[in-house]
Amino acid sequence: MAGVEIPAWDPETALLIGAILVEAFVLYVGYGGLERLVGPSLMRLLVGGEADAR
Repeated sequence: MAGVEIPAWDPETALLIGAILVEAFVLYVGYGGLERLVGPSLMRLLVGGEADAR
């Protein structure tokens, strides 16, 4: 049957997938922290206040 074979995992492939997942998590957390630090100041600068942005 075609399409039901289980592919053999190469250790390099598993390492690459793991590195990509770790990088995605670090970027997610990093951008979230950056948004919390810079977001309110940027909104006050661009819009004139956080209440106006809602």
